[in-house]
Formats: sequence, structure tokens, C-alpha cells
Amino acid sequence: QLQLVESGGGLVQPGGSLRLSCAASGSTLDSYAIGWFRQAPGKEREGVSCISRWGVYTNKADSVKGRFTISRDNAKNTVYLQMNSLKPEDTGVYYCAASVRPNACVGDNRLLMQFWGQGTQVTVSS
Repeated sequence: QLQLVESGGGLVQPGGSLRLSCAASGSTLDSYAIGWFRQAPGKEREGVSCISRWGVYTNKADSVKGRFTISRDNAKNTVYLQMNSLKPEDTGVYYCAASVRPNACVGDNRLLMQFWGQGTQVTVSS
């Protein structure tokens, strides 16, 4: 059974950077598409970015284009989300999720994900 653990969240000032990690155990990640999602208080969980098993990435939220970069290191069984120029509206719990389903990075992919991590809190505030 694949297990995912996020890390790297914390409190950062506006304009700052964080790198989130999603480490897998129980299976290798190279067969999975991995998505990053976030949920702000009182809001629905939304897709942020997604990377296919072949390394093709897709930004799911227009608000993060040019600021967030997803990458994967299959040798380390880890996927990363580099977040730059952070804004207060980026605040929320960030989750990674994995799926072997076809087209797992296409469209609203929340329901396509099969395994979820517990999340890591990101707070952007001065």
C-alpha cells in the first residue's frame, strides 16, 4: 500500500519561498502521477499542480503559474513543489496525492487520485 508523507510547510512572509516534499513508502512512485492540492479554511480543496509518471507537468491553478514548480525524483521516491513569491492567498493545507489511473493530471483530478497524504500547513503572513 502506497503511503505519502508531506513535509516542508511552515510560516513564511509574503514574497518568500518554500519547498514542499512528498515522500512515498510502500511502493515506488515511478508508476504514479502525483498531484499537489491545497485547501484554505472554508474553501474546497483545489488542484495546484500535477506531474505525470513520464514527468509531464500541469499547473492546475492559474494563480500559481510562474511561481510554483512541480518536479519528481524517482530515485528518491519523492515529488517536490517549489513555491516562490508566496502570497497570503496561498495559505492552506497542502496535500500530495497519487494515482495510476490514465489521464490522472487532466481536468478536475481530485476524484482520480487514489492515495493521499495527511497534508502540511503553509501559512503566508507578515
